[in-house]
Amino acid sequence: MPAVTSSIDIQIIRSQFPVLEQEVNGKPLIYFDNAASSQTVKSVVDALTHFYEKDHANIHRGIHTLAERSTKAYEETRERVSEFINAGEADEIIFTKGTTESINLVAQSWGSKFLSEGDEILISQLEHHSNIVPWQLAAERSGAVIKVIPINDKGEILLDEYKKLLSSKTKLVAVNYISNSLGTINPVKEIIEAAQNVGAITLIDAAQAAPHIQIDVQELNCDFLAFSSHKMYGPTGVGVLYGRRDLLEAMPPYQGGGEMIKDVSFSGTTYNDIPYKFEAGTPNIGDVIAFKYAMDFIDELGHENIQAYEHELLEYANNRLESIPGFNAIGTADNKASVISFLIENVHQYDLGQLLDVRGVAVRTGHHCTQPLMDHLGIDGTVRASFAVYNTKEEIDVFCDALQSIVKKFS
Repeated sequence: MPAVTSSIDIQIIRSQFPVLEQEVNGKPLIYFDNAASSQTVKSVVDALTHFYEKDHANIHRGIHTLAERSTKAYEETRERVSEFINAGEADEIIFTKGTTESINLVAQSWGSKFLSEGDEILISQLEHHSNIVPWQLAAERSGAVIKVIPINDKGEILLDEYKKLLSSKTKLVAVNYISNSLGTINPVKEIIEAAQNVGAITLIDAAQAAPHIQIDVQELNCDFLAFSSHKMYGPTGVGVLYGRRDLLEAMPPYQGGGEMIKDVSFSGTTYNDIPYKFEAGTPNIGDVIAFKYAMDFIDELGHENIQAYEHELLEYANNRLESIPGFNAIGTADNKASVISFLIENVHQYDLGQLLDVRGVAVRTGHHCTQPLMDHLGIDGTVRASFAVYNTKEEIDVFCDALQSIVKKFS
């Protein structure tokens, strides 16, 4: 990991998140549920307020001043996303309502045209339901077969076993960049290269990666990549699908309506060019515009600095948690993001979550939309603490002290 630099000034960072200043149940809020949804940076909130107070108008179809301002700001975010992930061009960026919709778009549009009976789709045991169920639906429609890439006891993909699954029948490999449940950072570049060797298309679920590590789709050489604004200090309801131009142009529309057309008559319709072919109807204009400021916030801090600081938090928390009686870490990959899933012996996960909330600490409990993973691990869920760049070691101390206190009551 790179060394933490002086550019991480935690007090300046926290001052940009007023939500962190509140109390919950009479205690200062400690927000450790960032893998589900991070808090929203103030510049995003300000941009959203400005849009509704000054520029609110529909985009692309109006010639009046407000429509032109809104359209310009909306398309500036598309350009900004393209820069953020180093896409070849802005037209390869499709706006959706989230990672889930982005994956469904590919599964339904690409899948309806390119999947046939007997084709194989590879996903891993680490996947979120949103990268499982869309492919199950696609397989049901097409007659394709899903095969599952196994993991080891640490929660790491078994690359040798993955490569054994690849064949001329493999049409698509869809894996996450970082596991939302365990924090495992997967070797996606090697996964992509192996898939390409058999002519397979690749989709990367980067929902957990986008706020934590630098993404370069050209370096990865992936075919599709999806992520969400709300996990990277931005607004809810905004997702991104990156796709290679040639693939997007070959895919049929995902939905029909305004904006995705060139000409409509009762005898037939001519579809618009990408990206608009996949953006039917009035989009989430204000939130897309505001999303630009979340990317600005991340880039101003720098991914290397963010990753290094969050890794320091991860190591600090691991060292403290290991001393708690009955602590059992779930997912101990050598390469991890700032996520800790765990169980405490003789204390149910839901009880832990509720008792921590009483103390102002927000964590996630349950299967984290990875039920097949939990079944594989032989458990029904975990407690998950996930850290962001605005969290502190002092908050981790309060969290660990609270756990110690809870464990004593149950011992």
